[in-house]
Amino acid sequence: MDDRLVTSTLLKEDADEMNIRPQTLEEYVGQSDVKENIKIFIKSALIRKKPLDHVLLYGPPGLGKTTFAYIIAHELGSNIKTASGPSIEKSGDLAAILSTLEEGDVLFIDEIHRIPRFIEEILYPAMEDFYLDIVVGSESSSRNIRINLPKFTLIGATTRAGDLSSPLRDRFGIISKLNYYTDEELFQIAKRTSKVLKMPIDDEAALELAKRSRGTPRVCNRLFKRVRDFALVEGSNVITLEITKNSLDRLKVDGVGLDDTDYHLLMAIIERFNGGPVGLEALASSIGEESSTIEDVYEPYLLQIGLLKRTARGRMVTDLAYEHLGIKKM
Repeated sequence: MDDRLVTSTLLKEDADEMNIRPQTLEEYVGQSDVKENIKIFIKSALIRKKPLDHVLLYGPPGLGKTTFAYIIAHELGSNIKTASGPSIEKSGDLAAILSTLEEGDVLFIDEIHRIPRFIEEILYPAMEDFYLDIVVGSESSSRNIRINLPKFTLIGATTRAGDLSSPLRDRFGIISKLNYYTDEELFQIAKRTSKVLKMPIDDEAALELAKRSRGTPRVCNRLFKRVRDFALVEGSNVITLEITKNSLDRLKVDGVGLDDTDYHLLMAIIERFNGGPVGLEALASSIGEESSTIEDVYEPYLLQIGLLKRTARGRMVTDLAYEHLGIKKM
C-alpha cells in the first residue's frame, strides 16, 4: 500500500479534503481551458433546460477530478451521488445506484475504468436513452424488466483513459484531460488553504511549498498541513520560508518533490540496469513493487519533470536524473 507523504493517491489523512476543496468554478485554481469550456457547457445546459452531457475527466491522481465533479453538480444546482468502479461488481449494484437518481442529478463514478465489461453494456442504454434493462429470475423463468430512468449526467473519472472501452468512451459528450499544475497555481492553492485552515503562510514559503508539491494540489495541501504542524510546535503562528524548508527536508521531500521512493526507483535503474532501458516487469520485481503502482503512481511525475523516459525497449533514466542525483554518468 502506498502511504508516502508525496503520493498523489488518497490517504486516510486526506479525509478532511472536502473542507479545503473549492465549491465553485470561480474558486477553482488551475485547469483554465477545461474550466472555461465546462463553464460554457453548463450555461448552455441551463439555458436549454436539458441535462449536461456526460463528462469524462481523466489524468493522474490528485489533480482535482472529484473536486471538479462536485463543482459541476453545484453549478448545475443538482444533487450528486457517488460510486466507484471497483464497488460495482454485478448488475444489481449498478441498478441500485441508478434507481436512487432523480431528475437532473449528477452521478459521479470514480475509477470508472474498473467497471466490468458486462456491466458497461448495461450502462450504455442508461447513458444514451435513460433506461435500464435487467434480467430477473432463474434461468428457467428469467425475464427482462425495463426501468425508465430520470435524465441525469454521468461524470466518470479515471487515471487510465486508455483502459476504457471505445463504446463507453464514445458515450461521453465532454472529455477533458486534467494536467499537472504550475508552481504559480500551486502557490495560489497554498495561499487559499492558508485562509481556509486559518494558518498564515509567507509568500516565499508558499512558493517553496508549491515547488515541492509534484504539480499536484492534493500533495500541496497535505504538505501544508505537515509544515503547519512543525510551525505550531516551534511556537510560530505563521509558516515562514525557513520553517518550510526545514520541515520538508526533515520529511525527506527534496526541492522538486522527490522522496526516498523516487530515489530508490531511479537508483535501481542506474545501479541494476545501467540506467536502462529496463522492462516494467523487471523493474517492478527489482524493487518489490506492483507494475501497476509504478505505472500509475510513481512514474507520471518522474516522466513529467524529465527524470525518466519510456522507450520501445523500456524505462530509462535521463541525463537530467543523473544530474539531480549528483551521479556521474558512466
